[in-house]
Amino acid sequence: MMFSLEGVKRIMAVNGRLSRILFALAVGILLPPLEPSAQTPAKVYRIGFLYTSTQPQPPSANDLAFREELRKRGYVEGENLVVERRDAASQIDRLPAIAKELVALRPDLIVASGPQATRAVKNATSTVPIVMIGVADPIETKLALSLARPGENLTGVATLVPGGIMGKSLQYLHQAVPKATDIGMLVNPTNDVHRVRVPLEIPDAERQLGVQIHAVEARTTEEIEPAINRAVGKRVDALFIQGDPVFSNPADRVPKIVARTGLPAIYFSRAQVEAGGLMSFGPDQAELWRRAASYVDRILKGENPADMPIEQPTKMDLVINLTTAKALGLTIPQSLRIGAVLIE
Repeated sequence: MMFSLEGVKRIMAVNGRLSRILFALAVGILLPPLEPSAQTPAKVYRIGFLYTSTQPQPPSANDLAFREELRKRGYVEGENLVVERRDAASQIDRLPAIAKELVALRPDLIVASGPQATRAVKNATSTVPIVMIGVADPIETKLALSLARPGENLTGVATLVPGGIMGKSLQYLHQAVPKATDIGMLVNPTNDVHRVRVPLEIPDAERQLGVQIHAVEARTTEEIEPAINRAVGKRVDALFIQGDPVFSNPADRVPKIVARTGLPAIYFSRAQVEAGGLMSFGPDQAELWRRAASYVDRILKGENPADMPIEQPTKMDLVINLTTAKALGLTIPQSLRIGAVLIE
């Protein structure tokens, strides 16, 4: 068979194009796809978040710290993370129903803020992992079996360190206001920590300091001001505001009420001192919320909450607002200033 020169060239051109096509197909098979849309989508995690009180807008410093830590660990809301936030608006009796609502969404885990919210979620599920935050004493309140091995489906971060924080707070308040002999104490009877710790710590502090404590109760935000007014009616010299989600959100609510009484007060939250309160004694709340985010990360990666030790604060901070002290006519002694966080 005879071929012309032009015919040979045409055959070679066709074979060349065919070779290039076959090479391109082979490369496409061997190399990973270049378009993101062709990749396997990343897992999207869903977590629930139950707050006891209404959440401020914009988010609080604690909530921002929690979100920032999650972002550092690779969880971005709207991308690979869905957060279902619910709050009871300080109506404690609503918490059980809201907790069941969150459980019904079948989240990967639920974060509970405060002892009341934690109790509600624990009662609503024995299978969904729970990360608690803002619970002072999970052992005495029977939320966990032990700090080392909490058991069941719950772990998280406690806000209490051994050594009698309530008594220490009263001691600091008495140093700042040495003439105070009658002190009003705002408590929430729905808070398991108040129910358990107050009888254990307050009587000893009263005897040691030579003061008398007048407890007044508030279950909701609407009950706070009447309760404080009842304490004023008992002619107290100062106020001790216990830590509780109902009392601390928003941070400026109780300090504004207290300011109208003209009385000095000590709080649990630094944010309330920054909002005008006189002084506080407690852990770095934002740091605790960041640590709670680390628990979320570990559980989403497969760890069992029952085997994850509950962390406690490593230190407590005394915070003093010197501007408020001056307005109250108080001279803060040097013994209190040393080691304290001073806000001008």
